[in-house]
Amino acid sequence: MADEAEAIPHGGDLGAARRSFPDAPEPWIDLSTGINPVPYPLPPFEASTLHRLPSPDDLAGLKRIAAVAYGAPSPDHVAAAPGTQILIETLPRLVPWSRVAVIGPTYAEHAAAWARGGHAVEAVPDLADAADATVVVAVSPNNPDGRVVDSRALRRAVASDGLAVLDQAFVDLEDAEQAAPGPGLVILRSFGKTYGLAGLRLGFALAEPALVRRLEAALGPWAVSGPAIAAGCAALADEAWRRDAAAARGRDAARLDRMIHRAGGRIIGGTRLFRTAAFDDAPGLFRRLGEAGLYVRRFPERPDQLRFGLPPDKTAWCRLSRVLR
Repeated sequence: MADEAEAIPHGGDLGAARRSFPDAPEPWIDLSTGINPVPYPLPPFEASTLHRLPSPDDLAGLKRIAAVAYGAPSPDHVAAAPGTQILIETLPRLVPWSRVAVIGPTYAEHAAAWARGGHAVEAVPDLADAADATVVVAVSPNNPDGRVVDSRALRRAVASDGLAVLDQAFVDLEDAEQAAPGPGLVILRSFGKTYGLAGLRLGFALAEPALVRRLEAALGPWAVSGPAIAAGCAALADEAWRRDAAAARGRDAARLDRMIHRAGGRIIGGTRLFRTAAFDDAPGLFRRLGEAGLYVRRFPERPDQLRFGLPPDKTAWCRLSRVLR
């Protein structure tokens, strides 16, 4: 019954998992995403965030806090959106026809969005192979192998009038470079993954003010909801929580590495929020995990590899340990 799950292009679809493994125990434990399993403890929302449309002042406040949190030169360098996915979709519609190089393998929606935008897209293994591109897209740390790309090297890989897109969705809890925007460089930052609040739908583009204005015009008014603005303001200002989360998730990732090694896996890479490993019998392990109500991410193009998110609690850790033992 696992064939249906193999075709799922993203993690998080527990409906597909249940259809693939109908006899698995409930509740399902979703390890197929790279979302922080310990969410930010949001304060109660004011009722007004649900009753009224967010004001320009509300959005401006969020952009000020995001600029500080992400190291942008000013709030004018920040575009807020209902998740980074819509920014991935919108950017190709704002750029003239281009030869686009996507450094991969990586998150598949980048290449798909530029192709939907009518651009000529090529997946390349390294920056050195992107010499003829006018747009270069990289994810750093990369999903699923954790590879890091230097933002300056990325910018040098495109012509002076080209565009470099750096998706740093997983950088918040890492020790890697957290890049700042500059001419010809757009940086995407995810809120939901870091803070375990993906359902709020909040993400950011850091870019030169002219491109920020074009992105905001394309997104239209009230693109970010009142609750998302309130959540973003609270969480992004809490630097202490972010430091503590990075340390705690680092310990969790090390614990997961040990379990994977004991199961005969070879760590390919990852971040503090997920680990990717190769196994001699990855399809068989995927099936055993599914039968135990554990949903991990598999890759049809790399059938020997599985990606594991972090278990959220003791029960989940124990269930995973029993299968990997």
